[in-house]
Amino acid sequence: MSDFARPAGVASPTAGARLLPRLLPRLLPQLSQAQVALTHPIRALDERARASLLAIPAERPLTLYLDKRELVTLMTLGSAPEALVLGYLRNQRLVRTVEELAAIQVDWEVAACAITTRHGIADLAERTERRVVTTGCGQGSVFGGLMDEVEQIRLEPDARMAQATLYKIVDLIRVHPSVYRQAGSVHGCALFDAQGELLYFVEDVGRHNAVDAIAGKMWLDNIDGSDKIFYTTGRLTSEMVIKGAQMGIPFLLSRSGTTQMGHQVALQVGMTLLARCTGRHFLLLSGEQRFVFETELADTPAYSQPKPAV
Repeated sequence: MSDFARPAGVASPTAGARLLPRLLPRLLPQLSQAQVALTHPIRALDERARASLLAIPAERPLTLYLDKRELVTLMTLGSAPEALVLGYLRNQRLVRTVEELAAIQVDWEVAACAITTRHGIADLAERTERRVVTTGCGQGSVFGGLMDEVEQIRLEPDARMAQATLYKIVDLIRVHPSVYRQAGSVHGCALFDAQGELLYFVEDVGRHNAVDAIAGKMWLDNIDGSDKIFYTTGRLTSEMVIKGAQMGIPFLLSRSGTTQMGHQVALQVGMTLLARCTGRHFLLLSGEQRFVFETELADTPAYSQPKPAV
């Protein structure tokens, strides 16, 4: 398994997290703690011309400068910018280990992030020359060389997920506090342990941003993906499958569908792909050897949020 299938990072505070072995003290980058409003109020008129205030998700550019070289501008909600940047660098294979980075400093006043490496990246221009624009909403992109490395990824064959765990995850996502419930128009991604306990939840204007932010958190917190479950509200595109595989995650769930290439890549890397996960319904599309069916649970009622007392 590659270094990116088994990321490095500091110990997670989550009890259910499976940690990678730590042989030597790690030198982590200095991170800013940039914060910004996640919603923006606007005036709206309904079908009866009645005015009201409507909260909509904030969307703002963040231009990344890697060792003073302009790299890319990401459109983001801004909920976890440092993790987003770290995960972007990781998933684009621009850095191989988190220790290569000296600092990630986000400044929302100038909508920029200064990334400093410890020893530079000699072939940066060559590695970023080829770019593939993906179907990720918000115009996701991957550097072309990334596609060539998919065949090297192998996921944990012995990982298992029970149908009860899938239902636990779907029920939890339905009631989890989120920007989407308040304002809509965002995608959410979440990482769960093998028992269906929530480790991370991130929302952004594009699902590729949300998955990158979780990748960054996993790297920093030393979380091994080999027994984890990833959930996304967005489509299971090739980009989503490739990024999940890079994190070493064998299970990818979505309340939406998949694309032909997403399904093809899942078959290629041996990922267990589940789509249309709503209520008690789901479609298992690949990797059925990892899934433990409990078909009698399909007739049990889905969890519903309790109604407030009158």
